[in-house]
Amino acid sequence: MKKKALTRDKTRRKGGSSHRTGGLKMRTALGGESNGTLSQRVYQALKKDIITGQYQPGEALSEKALAKRYHGSRTPVREAAVRLQQEHLMRIVANRGYFITHITIQWVNELYEFRAAVEGASAELAAQKNWDQATLDPLAELANTEHKVDDRASYVRFIEADTAFHNAIAQLTRNPLLIRAVADMRSQMERIMYASIDAGYYGELPVREHCGIVEAIQNRDAALARKRMCDHIYISKDKVLRLASGNSRL
Repeated sequence: MKKKALTRDKTRRKGGSSHRTGGLKMRTALGGESNGTLSQRVYQALKKDIITGQYQPGEALSEKALAKRYHGSRTPVREAAVRLQQEHLMRIVANRGYFITHITIQWVNELYEFRAAVEGASAELAAQKNWDQATLDPLAELANTEHKVDDRASYVRFIEADTAFHNAIAQLTRNPLLIRAVADMRSQMERIMYASIDAGYYGELPVREHCGIVEAIQNRDAALARKRMCDHIYISKDKVLRLASGNSRL
C-alpha cells in the first residue's frame, strides 16, 4: 500500500511540474520578449544615446551597467556592442569593457570623402531615373526645412529632416547598396550634428544647397546633381573641421 501511494504521489508531482512548465512556456510566448527582439531594442536605444551625445567620446561603459540601464541581460548588450563597433560608434577592448569612439579629424576626413563618393553617385543616378513631380515634391519640402538659432528642439527637427532628405535621394536611385550606405553614414553625421549643438554651434542653413540639388534632379541633369551634392558635402566638411579644432566633443 505504501509503495502504491508513493507511486501515485510521484505521478502527481510529475504532472504538476509539467503543468507549471507548460504555463511558463505560454507566458514566455505571449508576454515575453525574444532574445532577438531584446537585442534589437538594446541596440537601437544604445545607438540613439551615443548619437545624441548621452555618452562622452572615450567614455568607458561596463556590460553590467548597460544591461541595467537598458533593461536587458548581458547577452543582448554584447550583441549590440558588436554591431556598434562595426558602425564605428563603440570600441570593444578585451578585459576592459566598452568605449565610445572619438570623432577624430582623420575620421571626419574619411567620412566626408566617402560621403562625396557615395552621395554624389546617388544624386547623379537619381537624376537619371524617371520620376514624376508628385514623387519629388516631398524632397523639395525637406530641402526647405529651416531651424531657429539657439533653439535645440528646432535644430533636432532639422537634423531629422536633413537625414530624411539625404536618405530620400538615395531611395530615388532604387539601388539597395547605395540606400544602405547612405543610411549608415547618416548615423555618423547625426552624431557630428548633435556634438555641434552641444558646443553651441547651430551652423548655417543649407537650404540653398539642398534646393539646388533638388532642382538638378528635377531637370534630370545628372552631372550637375552630382556636382551640387559634392559641393554641398565639402562645404559641410569645412564647417565641421573648423568647429572640431576647438571642440572637446570631437
